[in-house]
Amino acid sequence: MHARLYSILPVLLIILTTPVPAVADGALPTARPAEAGFSPERLGHLDATMQRLVAEQELYGVVTMAARHGKVFHHKAVGMRDQAAGEPMTPDTIFRIYSMTKPIIGVAMMILYEEGKWKLDDPIHKYIPEFRDLKVYAGENKSGDLILKEPDHAPTLRELMTHSAGFTYGAFGNTPVDKLYTEKNVLDANSSLSDMIDKLAGIPLLYQPGTRWVYSVSVDIQGYLVEKLSGRSLPEFLEERIFEPLDMRDTGFYVPEAKRDRFAQLYGWDEEKQMLQPARGDRFGAADYNSPPSLSSGGAGLVSTARDYLRFSQMLLNGGKLGNVRILAPATVVLLRADHLPAGMNVYPGVGFGLDFAVITDPVRAGTLTGKGTYYWGGAAGTWFWIDPEHDIVFIGMIQRMGAGAPGSPLDIRHLTVTALYQALVEPEK
Repeated sequence: MHARLYSILPVLLIILTTPVPAVADGALPTARPAEAGFSPERLGHLDATMQRLVAEQELYGVVTMAARHGKVFHHKAVGMRDQAAGEPMTPDTIFRIYSMTKPIIGVAMMILYEEGKWKLDDPIHKYIPEFRDLKVYAGENKSGDLILKEPDHAPTLRELMTHSAGFTYGAFGNTPVDKLYTEKNVLDANSSLSDMIDKLAGIPLLYQPGTRWVYSVSVDIQGYLVEKLSGRSLPEFLEERIFEPLDMRDTGFYVPEAKRDRFAQLYGWDEEKQMLQPARGDRFGAADYNSPPSLSSGGAGLVSTARDYLRFSQMLLNGGKLGNVRILAPATVVLLRADHLPAGMNVYPGVGFGLDFAVITDPVRAGTLTGKGTYYWGGAAGTWFWIDPEHDIVFIGMIQRMGAGAPGSPLDIRHLTVTALYQALVEPEK
């Protein structure tokens, strides 16, 4: 387990000054679909769509969950958790949520923001000195050597949280910079967050900070920052400040033995056989989730359930509070879910980016039925969620198919479920 060493005095100060949060225990209240403004008949289209995808074996299983006005009106499990073993999907199945880890890290960062530990326009190197001398990739010379330039400005924490600081992922591009990420194995599951920082310090930025949106390791860097700013390991901080207070009882960086019988088998699409097959590998290089990892990935490391992630999302929709537990102030949530990209920059048409969330800035241009200001993200194994402040809706979807779910993928389940849910919202003012 990766952790920082610190003296007994800071430990005592943390114990004495950090409030012990209450716990938002128990299930969220429920409502009938009609009470939430949904036509039960039309909502059946959502169930039918999920059942069709399972029947056609586009998916082996799926769990969906939705709430409006803080009340759960839909929670269904369809298909199999493990197809070969004949184990059915259940509402409490535990899934690899991969990049849905990122919004949770964003909230962790904002907890520390509220404590005055950092500011949005601070340069990253203020907290990570190893990044002070980062250069910017500017092409190659005739000998094939990289041409490097000074950054126009030092990348900031705001740019880090909006994937516009100059970093990349390595896995999704073929530039010389991406190749360096792969060669150095930046996210080596057997290394530590400190090792990751040291590797990144020796790789140039892909572009001038603030000029592009490029999906990146930015949130893994934020995971390191959470550790450095809090004096706690990332798993400890998340457990103490988010998971335990929100009663997210099945969310963490590994699956304990007692819960393994609820852990979903992972699948990928076999092009040759034209069918789903058990996926090769797991945690981007690690074999399983049996024990705490060496590298606690803030970008992709968590497992969770639909119930747990809905509690996290409902807290945000409520302005930072769930039950009697407050995680963030309402103004902080507004700041978190605002579009922070420069004018003219977007992720997709009508879609900007907040602090570790995508944000719908123009539903018409984005081609969606969700409200303006809806914020969302998804994971590599197809999990997805959205939070719609305009309609007071939270939706969580959990599947186990690598490469599914994102716009442009063979199975755009996000669009399917948005359409199926909102066509059933017949009394939006209710």
